[in-house]
Amino acid sequence: MALVACLVMAGEATAVAQQTEIARYKHLGVAACASSVCHGKIAPQPGRNVGLNEYRTWSQEDVHARAYLALEAPLSKRIAANLGLGNPTAEKTCLDCHADNVPKDRRGPKFQIRDGVGCEACHGGAEKWVESHAETSRTHRENVAQGMYPSALPLPRAQLCLSCHLGAKDKFATHLIMAAGHPRLSFELEAYTTNQPAHFTVDADYKRRKGTIDGMNLWLTGQIESARAVLTLQQSDVFRPSGMFPELALYDCHSCHHPMDPQRATKQRAGVGMKLGGLRLQTQNLVVLEAALEAVEPNARDQLTSLSSALVKAGQSDVASVGAAAGALLEWLKGREALSRRQFSRAEVLDVRKMLLRYAATDKASDYAVAEQIVLGVESLSYSLGDRSAKKASLDKLYAAVKSGTSFNPSQFAAIAKTALDRF
Repeated sequence: MALVACLVMAGEATAVAQQTEIARYKHLGVAACASSVCHGKIAPQPGRNVGLNEYRTWSQEDVHARAYLALEAPLSKRIAANLGLGNPTAEKTCLDCHADNVPKDRRGPKFQIRDGVGCEACHGGAEKWVESHAETSRTHRENVAQGMYPSALPLPRAQLCLSCHLGAKDKFATHLIMAAGHPRLSFELEAYTTNQPAHFTVDADYKRRKGTIDGMNLWLTGQIESARAVLTLQQSDVFRPSGMFPELALYDCHSCHHPMDPQRATKQRAGVGMKLGGLRLQTQNLVVLEAALEAVEPNARDQLTSLSSALVKAGQSDVASVGAAAGALLEWLKGREALSRRQFSRAEVLDVRKMLLRYAATDKASDYAVAEQIVLGVESLSYSLGDRSAKKASLDKLYAAVKSGTSFNPSQFAAIAKTALDRF
């Protein structure tokens, strides 16, 4: 366990630098991994430390394999036309997340942009490690040193996934892009990791080579990094006003995009010092972190609540105020980084799950984006606790309540969560 902790901390310390490693070396293309002597077997191979059928899993079951093909669909073409762009299959704005869009001078002879989000989009350019990683004497650490991305570690994984599934300064689904027809982005790291088809098995050999990530730690890392990513964007040029308005995609979408009847507004939903009807900056991950901290570190929770309230108020003022409030929260989050590496007892994980549902049963989760993250979190922690199947009926009701932001009813959701509390 000590070795695993050291590996995690070492990987996290260099996570930002490692993210640039994705495109540092040449990307040889999915075909370089897909042969029958490599990762293209029909079924998992016994007696090997990997299944060797990873290409089949990716190509037939993983939605990442179809990311580029989505750009050929009528919807994508309509979005591009609405934005005044050309063919989406040739636009950097689209390709940066729908494909492994590395510079042309870093593409090998078998590389195909049509492969979408292929092996090297997540595992890094294979130029240096493609041959050596098959050697039994080669360690995972040595492969990482040659450009393999350390996705087995929670923080690098969170940063890589969020760079597309939430966005970054150089690739972000702006309000204009969503108005043109792009779906709203929604992501929770642990739930998405669990629900994607696994192309690896966390057995004894895997643990020896790469360590393990506890579900609670992966979930917390995802929440902290999601909050950090949004706060960083709120401090960046992305948030700067273009004409009259700041970047509205960083505000709560459903402050505006919801039916007028029934009435949703409440004083608690608006927030301390806020008037009803005001636009509120996104805080869903901060609210979820508040719930987690209330269960395990209540003093820290009070600090976060105060800083979050200051951010929401700043969002009604000016860009400089938002930058300052976001900066204060980013500084506070630095002091909580160890939380995602901490070992939690089963009782603590149960307490956090209960607290999420308590938040859901009150007006603290009446924003759709907050409710959505809470439901994903409850499921994630249920996977971690090993009782997801036993809680399926209650989870299905919670998911049904957040199926659509348009039809979301805060009062009904709170009532469903209150009933679920007795079953968790």
